[in-house]
Amino acid sequence: MLGLQLSAFSQQQPASSLPEPNARMVKLYPNPAVSYITFDLRESFKRGLTLQVYSGILGKKLFATSLSQEKLVLNLNEFPRGIYIYHLTDANGKIIESGKFQVSK
Repeated sequence: MLGLQLSAFSQQQPASSLPEPNARMVKLYPNPAVSYITFDLRESFKRGLTLQVYSGILGKKLFATSLSQEKLVLNLNEFPRGIYIYHLTDANGKIIESGKFQVSK
């Protein structure tokens, strides 16, 4: 009879140098929002970024602006109740970050 020997090896994973998965460039509040929402960019803000807001259901672009400051307050009076998607893009049009927010009136 042949003997079968099993060996278990544990693999150690190297320390990760990747950024934190929750480290987002844009902080937005309040969410859900009623009359306004604030987009607050982190310390890595640079000029030439564009913020675009789309309706969550139809994907229609509702708002776009070039950002010149670290903070933008968006008036939501013309935004009906619903879910909205935002894209933060660089000067080349590449999406740096996306997210969503809710308008509840």
